Amino acid sequence: MLAGRQIGAYFVPINWHFKSEEVRYILQDCGARVLIIDHDLYAGIRECIPAPLAVFVVQPHGGQDSSPLDGAADWEQQLANAKPVTANLDRMTGAVAYTSGTTGPPKGVLRAAPAPTGPIASVETMSRMLTGALGVAPGARCLISAPLYHAAPCSYVLHAARCGAWLRIEPRFDAESTLAAIERYRISHLYLVPTMFVRLLRLPEHIRRRYELGSVRFVASTGAACPPDVKRAMIDWWGEVIYETYAASEFGYITVISSQEARRKPGSAGRPFGGVAIRILDDNCRDLPPGSIGRIYVRQTLSPAFTYINRQSDRDAIGHEGFVTLGDLGYVDHDGYLYVTDRRNDLVISGGVNIYPAEIEIQLMSMPGVADCAVFGIPDAEFGQSLVAVIQPADNTVLTAGEVRAFLSARLANFKIPKRIEFRASLPREDTGKLFKRRLRDEFTSI
Repeated sequence: MLAGRQIGAYFVPINWHFKSEEVRYILQDCGARVLIIDHDLYAGIRECIPAPLAVFVVQPHGGQDSSPLDGAADWEQQLANAKPVTANLDRMTGAVAYTSGTTGPPKGVLRAAPAPTGPIASVETMSRMLTGALGVAPGARCLISAPLYHAAPCSYVLHAARCGAWLRIEPRFDAESTLAAIERYRISHLYLVPTMFVRLLRLPEHIRRRYELGSVRFVASTGAACPPDVKRAMIDWWGEVIYETYAASEFGYITVISSQEARRKPGSAGRPFGGVAIRILDDNCRDLPPGSIGRIYVRQTLSPAFTYINRQSDRDAIGHEGFVTLGDLGYVDHDGYLYVTDRRNDLVISGGVNIYPAEIEIQLMSMPGVADCAVFGIPDAEFGQSLVAVIQPADNTVLTAGEVRAFLSARLANFKIPKRIEFRASLPREDTGKLFKRRLRDEFTSI
């Protein structure tokens, strides 16, 4: 990835969970010219690779695999025979992040390359944004276990590498292994998502007390809103080192909130920093006053302008007077703190009333015995939409729909209580912890 940026190439991290047609779509959509892939993944997608495309296969560590490469080149052999690039093309580019595609085909976010005379200034500007959001600076000792094919983890490791931080990349997240690594390597900076917080907090008390965590200085969390109770529990345990950001692949990092601020402003995503401006607009693009929920529009001057590959009309549709929206709903309070109430696509309108599932999910996650949950709307002949809650109980816990309704009824208005409540052993999630609500919604809509 670093080499690609240095020679002026855009790189596209691909989710290794994708099936062949999903990979084909991305390779064709972005116009890829080179594919670098691990040997154990190559066979599964070989037939979908469009021609002409140069393919380099990375062999298993420690030796050659005897399986045929069918026209693909061996990566290690290519490296052995290659000559170093000595010319400085002076054109720093970056990643093309593909959005999750939970609401349709994924879109490739392509950022404009800096002018030939300004790559160093551009990198310095981006570094200021990343340092403010992620905390990583020279001398930091960093740990990450989130998948690098997602935008935020990708930017985390690249920024750590660029500023010369010490970096350990874990193959996967494990709660106790994370604590052990912090103690062993004296980790000062981590990237964790809310789902990881929950798993850490559910470790038995004697395991949580086993490890020394005093080296931790900054924990960056983004990608999904952190329930206030979860964040408060992490702050009580680790100290005031938890920082949450509101961000997106399209416009980078927008807000940040410290632990001290989170205690005063529970549920907030923080205040804009750097060259960021936020507007809250209604459906007619009129500005709303503090405290009123509307669509969140952002202007980010620290990050290069972007478009969607082959989807310029989609890019045009989300802009307004130099600001961009991804459909998120929220409000800004009188102190300038942003609160993200929900995704526009998740908004449920039942009987003419707007209902924000995130508000219900936050309450459900605070209910004893609830390990995970998803709330969404499905078509309803009478009300237009009705609410469904799918709940994953904690281990060895038995919950009933009646208990859930009673719990929510004490905390939310009756119209926010899901009409249908079901229980599952697990919920479909991406590796970042983001729920695949579309899968659940499609399943219940087809019933």
